[in-house]
Formats: sequence, structure tokens, C-alpha cells
Amino acid sequence: MDRGLPAEELINEAQELIAEAKKIVLLTGAGISTDSGIPDYRGPNGVWTKNPKAEQISNIKYYISDPEVRRLAWQSRVNSPNWQAQPNNGHHAIVELQKSGKLHALVTQNIDELHQQSGIDPSLVVEVHGTMRWSRCWECAHRLPMQETLDRVRAGEEDPPCLVCGGILKSDTISFGQALVPEVIDRAMTAAEECDLLVAIGTTLAVGPVNQMVPRAKATDSRIIIVNGDPTDMDRYAHVVLNGGITPILQTLFGGVEFPT
Repeated sequence: MDRGLPAEELINEAQELIAEAKKIVLLTGAGISTDSGIPDYRGPNGVWTKNPKAEQISNIKYYISDPEVRRLAWQSRVNSPNWQAQPNNGHHAIVELQKSGKLHALVTQNIDELHQQSGIDPSLVVEVHGTMRWSRCWECAHRLPMQETLDRVRAGEEDPPCLVCGGILKSDTISFGQALVPEVIDRAMTAAEECDLLVAIGTTLAVGPVNQMVPRAKATDSRIIIVNGDPTDMDRYAHVVLNGGITPILQTLFGGVEFPT
């Protein structure tokens, strides 16, 4: 179902906050990429909703201990439609914000690198859950572009080992049960403390610790805008909540604000 824009007065209020802000931090989740053809995980058409086995593939305990799970995971990676995904107009709207010089950091729960492909400066992007576009050895941490590893799978290696140490390879993403990188989370929390406006986009804000960016920003008197298709667990912290179609909301927010020159 297509979702429209929220009430005009809410849009206007959000635009005023954006225009007044000097350091804006964005926190993005799966909802910003659904218009690029990348499904979310827990929604009605989510990856895990449609295929419960896929959640097991995403669990580090099963992945490391079960070669069959790894074989399924590699086939899933080879055949993933996500490789054809392109940044959508919501991603491009954020690039317009970047041009204003106000974008302080972009923290994302997504692993698709569509923000970087859209033109966001990679130095501004904080990937709290890693990236699907690289593979990494579980044992020696050797890292390669994912397509190089997938070429080995296409050539017949069902569970390709690390070329350096022979260890288990996986996507360079944070699986369930796998520890987050402390330095990455610290950078995200620091960004939340440094901003004067935090905009959470396309995330239910149910997954920690990154969801704590919202109360962390609130505690330093930052303004909060939440943009999502449905209500979130953190709406009580927001100055403005915008529920509706994420792409048209972002186009309206960042395309309709007059930034100082």
C-alpha cells in the first residue's frame, strides 16, 4: 500500500527544525531502502517473515557450527536481488541535505551501502551492522570485496574458505549473536551527543544499542524528528513524528527547505 504525506503542519514544523539546525545527524534503518527493492526483516513482506530459515542463516551460532547453514547462506548471497538495488529518491534527498553542509554524520543500520552509492561522503557514514559488499574471515579477519568471494561460489565452491588461513568466511556484517564493534557504536553515540538535530528514518528504533542514540540526543537538548511508516518505540522522545511514505517525506523535507547560503 502506498503511503502519503503526513499533515502539512507537521511537515512545516520539521522543515523549520531542519532550517534552524547547524549539525544534523541521521539514523537510518531498513525502511529507507524498501523503495530500492530491498525488503525489511520483520515487516509483512520481510525476509524473516517469508522465510524463517533465513533468520537462522543470520545467527552466528548456527553459521559457524553448521556447514549446511553456510552453504545456504552463500547461495542466498549469490542469488540476492539486493545486488541490483539502486539508491532511491529518499537516498538522493539526503544528498541535498549534505550539500547544505549541515550533515554531521549518517549512522545506518543498513548493510547495502546505498547511501555511499547515492553520493554521501563515506567519511560521514557510520555502518553499525557492517556491509554486505565485503567478505571477512571469521578467524584471521582478512577482508575481500564480496563479489570476488561470490565468484568462487559461482565456480563451484559451496563453502569457500579463507584464502589466507583456511578459516570460515562470512559477509562482513554483524550477525545475531555477534558482538558489535565498540568503536563504531562509540562513534554513533558521540555523533548523537554532538548534533543539534537527530532525524531517525525508516527504523522501528527497537534494536539496541543504536536506538539509544535517540534518548542520548534528547539528553543533550537536541531536537528529534522521527520519520517512519508506522509508530516507533521512541516516538515519546520526538519533537515531530512523521508517519507515511518515507521517500516522499524525505523529498519534501530536504527538497523543501531553504538552506542559508
